[in-house]
Amino acid sequence: MAEESLAHTRWECKYHVVFIPKFRRKVLYRQVRRFLGPVFRELASHKECKIEEGNLCTDHVHMLLSVPPKCSVSQVVGYIKGKSAIQLAREFGNVKRNFTGVTFWARGYYVSTVGRDEKSIREYIKHQETNDKRADQQLTLPGCD
Repeated sequence: MAEESLAHTRWECKYHVVFIPKFRRKVLYRQVRRFLGPVFRELASHKECKIEEGNLCTDHVHMLLSVPPKCSVSQVVGYIKGKSAIQLAREFGNVKRNFTGVTFWARGYYVSTVGRDEKSIREYIKHQETNDKRADQQLTLPGCD
């Protein structure tokens, strides 16, 4: 068991988090994808969190997020989504000034606690993109009605 610690607390709080770009656009490609990985990790560290596992698919993001008990999951996810949207706008939207109200991510997210099945969730996140491609191919096969 990989427990973390604070001054007077030992903890292991991990969450499987999924969120999507606004209108589920398939925009998480090459440059954006390479840019977002380090950004997500840096933003998580600002909140004393750690991204244990992550995968950026073309139209959604999966994370295995370790969050200390003093922070709420909604605070951390909101922070990561908000600040990453601003950084994306600066990097790819040719915007140089500070601003708020950038909407790259859709409202809301999915979160599930990770307990004893952490290994299976890590595997699911690692192989999510290949599973999505396989499901898409099955849907487009001729004769499948």
